[in-house]
Amino acid sequence: MKRKFLANSILMQRVLFAMAGVVINVLMAFLMNLLGLHLFLDTIGTIAVSAVGGLFSGILTAVGTNAVCALFNVNYIYFGFLNALVAILVAIFVRKRLYKKIWLIGVFITFLALFSGSVGCLISWFLMDGAIVAKNTDATNVISAATGLGMFWSYFIYNILINLLDKIISVTIAFLILKLLPDSILKEIEKGSWKQRPLNEEEIRTLNEWGKGLRHTMRVRTTLIILVTSSVLVVVTAWSGVRLYFEKSKESKTIDALNCLKLVTEMTDPEEIKSIVQSGTSSEYYDPVKNLLQQITNSYGSIEDLYMVKFDLNQGRIIYDIRSAYSSPREKNSIYTYDEKIEPYLERLLNGELISPIEHGTIKSWMRSVFYPIKDIDGECICYLIADVSVTYVADYMQDFIIRSILILLGFFILVLANNMWYTNTLMVYPIRSMAKCVDEFSDYGYEQDELDKNVKKIRALDIRTEDELEKLYDSICRMTLNLSEQMRDLRRLSDATAKMQDGLIITMADMVEKRDSDTGQHIQKTALYVKIIVEGLQKKGYYASKINSKFISDVVRSAPLHDIGKINIPDGILNKPGKLTPEEFEIMKTHTTAGKKIMEDAISTVQGENYLKEARNMAAYHHERWDGKGYPEGLHGEVIPLSARIMAVADVFDALTSPRVYKEAFPLEKALSIITEESGKQFDPKCVEVFLEALPEVKVVLKKYNRA
Repeated sequence: MKRKFLANSILMQRVLFAMAGVVINVLMAFLMNLLGLHLFLDTIGTIAVSAVGGLFSGILTAVGTNAVCALFNVNYIYFGFLNALVAILVAIFVRKRLYKKIWLIGVFITFLALFSGSVGCLISWFLMDGAIVAKNTDATNVISAATGLGMFWSYFIYNILINLLDKIISVTIAFLILKLLPDSILKEIEKGSWKQRPLNEEEIRTLNEWGKGLRHTMRVRTTLIILVTSSVLVVVTAWSGVRLYFEKSKESKTIDALNCLKLVTEMTDPEEIKSIVQSGTSSEYYDPVKNLLQQITNSYGSIEDLYMVKFDLNQGRIIYDIRSAYSSPREKNSIYTYDEKIEPYLERLLNGELISPIEHGTIKSWMRSVFYPIKDIDGECICYLIADVSVTYVADYMQDFIIRSILILLGFFILVLANNMWYTNTLMVYPIRSMAKCVDEFSDYGYEQDELDKNVKKIRALDIRTEDELEKLYDSICRMTLNLSEQMRDLRRLSDATAKMQDGLIITMADMVEKRDSDTGQHIQKTALYVKIIVEGLQKKGYYASKINSKFISDVVRSAPLHDIGKINIPDGILNKPGKLTPEEFEIMKTHTTAGKKIMEDAISTVQGENYLKEARNMAAYHHERWDGKGYPEGLHGEVIPLSARIMAVADVFDALTSPRVYKEAFPLEKALSIITEESGKQFDPKCVEVFLEALPEVKVVLKKYNRA
């Protein structure tokens, strides 16, 4: 309910902004019109509302202003689109925060004046009585006299100067309002247009970049739908209006012509007409009838020509042609030639019947001929009166009407388009893109708990409140991501518990082996720590980067205690013999590697391939292989030996050297390190030796902890 109230209050606020802007504009325009001044000042409210309330409010103010101003000056309605474009320019200028620099405001005012003045001049000059206004304007005459320019260019300059003064006043007032308003109010106004957490310029740019890979964007599709629908509506409406006017105009002119012809028949004597048809100019009635026809024709302004024709089988004969003295070729040729337009009606004309009006001529001189028979007292057709009415200027009016209609509708068209784009962006495009981008990041960043929690917060921070299906989708995504994060948290707890249990089993198994060997006290603990030191050192140095990751480190460290698991198969007599082993005994001892491999492979098949057990198998099987290929059980060399086994080889030998055995004392640290260094590149991987020696302080901590005795 709170969201809905805020949304309604913001909408009301924007409407009130627009209404206030319209009132200011109309009052200023009415005052200027009342005083007879050519200064408009009808964009003060538009610029102020666009600067404070944003694009849609500004366009609504512009179009509303011109619609109201048309009540006292009809020409205002044609400039609505121009003021709407000014509103768009101001909104962009303010959104880019360009008004922070004074010189940019000056450039902006100049641009607005040039744009408004030039477009306004063209509309006034070519669509209205611009030439007459220019001649009757003292300032235009002064500019023309001073510069020697023609009236049009003088009027053009005059319009630019008037618009410059107009825009200086309007922009100054608008930006003073913008300057005086606290930033907190401006931010609240800007926030009101969003249906989610307001995005800054950088976030909008990021979302637009994210959407560049889309083949068709929702914004483009909805805009095209509005453009096409509106354009079709405008064209159909304009065409219907023009067509209706055209038909009505032709009908009106036809009725005038028909009334004219009826009047002629009423005011003439059929016998006199018959005499004129038979005798021509020699008839005593010729001139009086001609003068009467002329008078009647002149009383009907829509009649272009009126003539009298006697139709015969092969051709017609012109008796009178009232306009022939001006332009008609019938003055030289009294024959009325039949063409394809008259031939279909010839039979009816010979019978003295009424026919439909006939249209003829060219696009520049289009006529409609109305036929009316003159009959004698016996009902016989003497001849036909034909009146021509021009529909050419109707076509000219149609062109003018279309241009004026486009100018009127263009302002409302811009308003509808801006409203659609505003709603599309705030209600669909930005909310959907914000959600999609967050979901992408949710999946791309993996399933680390910190990243999951961070993305859950990020999605919930979008605060989408479109109050439609989109908000329902957003709520579902919020619940889904939160549930997924909590499920992963529970799985991690279960996984950690399982891992601890597995580690405990590993230590128990390794401890069972160690307890059989009286000489390897705490060997598994120390070797595991040395392995951890080496593998982390390799990672820091960037060695084997394609192999070493957090999972590999965890697997190797956890598996280290199992490297001697195969010793469980070695007899106690050999395992704990205080003296040197015989060759036969040593061969038996070496089998602890293959035995360990088999034990771990059996375990892997049981638990279906746990990764850490695979590394345990490698370490158990190959920790006695040598870098130079002279080790056992398979004589592997170099990087063919698994990395985990190469790491364990260094850790195992170092602990054997620094720990006491039944057959020897513990070597001093320096002696042990000397042996390890000497065997680098022979028995051991040089990189493993390098990082081990570099971590000597950590190695000493382990020695001190476990070798106190």
